Amino acid sequence: MYYVYILANATNVAIYTGVTRDLVRRVAQHRAHADPASYTARYDITKLVYFEATPSIQSAIAREKQIKSWSRKRKNALVNRRNPGWTDLYPTL
Repeated sequence: MYYVYILANATNVAIYTGVTRDLVRRVAQHRAHADPASYTARYDITKLVYFEATPSIQSAIAREKQIKSWSRKRKNALVNRRNPGWTDLYPTL
């Protein structure tokens, strides 16, 4: 199983969309600022607000590209449908 996920900073101003096979490990890396020069570390983007599972890496990458091509308004709507409070989903994993 592969995952497409969206992270946000504490104020939900900055967001990041990514793909991983191990969602728990990958979000933990973001939260630990494993790469201090990364976009997620610079803007403290550590809150998991959305994720979906896909059966293959190809479908995950295609979905990631699709979401990244969307406007911010459309990305917000995607998160709002599943997580209207933009709460951190990481503790539920």
